[in-house]
Amino acid sequence: MIGYVKGIVTHIFRDSCFVDVHGVGYRVSIPASTMDKLVLNREITLFTYMSVREDAIVLYGFATQDEYDLFMLLISVNGVGPKVALGILSAASPDGFRLAVHQKNMKVLTKMPGIGKKTAERIVLELHDKIGPVGDGAAAAEDGGLESMPQGIASDALAALTSLGYSSQEVLPAIEAKAGQCRTVEELLKAVLQALGSRR
Repeated sequence: MIGYVKGIVTHIFRDSCFVDVHGVGYRVSIPASTMDKLVLNREITLFTYMSVREDAIVLYGFATQDEYDLFMLLISVNGVGPKVALGILSAASPDGFRLAVHQKNMKVLTKMPGIGKKTAERIVLELHDKIGPVGDGAAAAEDGGLESMPQGIASDALAALTSLGYSSQEVLPAIEAKAGQCRTVEELLKAVLQALGSRR
């Protein structure tokens, strides 16, 4: 297993990056929080987890050991795979997520991409005693982040877009701007995708 990669960031994509380690370019899938720390042509150290399946080998990377540890806990939960765990870490800070689990806050957990009621219940059941203490900034993280995530068709659109590989941080501004003009999830998805395409 590759424990970490340390190298130069040569490319940044929607939900991944290339890290050049002595001439070898590693594609690393990353959450939005790690994406914020990347600077092109600068050195970065990413703590990594390698997912090996029959059809793919994917390297997941995190800027902090805390995010890596939480990711490993999440994928230990039945029904939570690496992609869903990555979406959770893109939608919430580690402390914000811990607070939601400690409080058994289903309203917050089910707003996260890929998390339904049953999965949220499993997360609380399996991680409540494993997830560790909540930091001082957790309440602020929850009040300013998870609780303000969209609801209704906006929430459904967010879940659909993150399942396609977009990060919450990337699509939330467009969802908030277009939600009031749309009556269905399909209309909102079309409007958001058009907005995202016009920025490129």
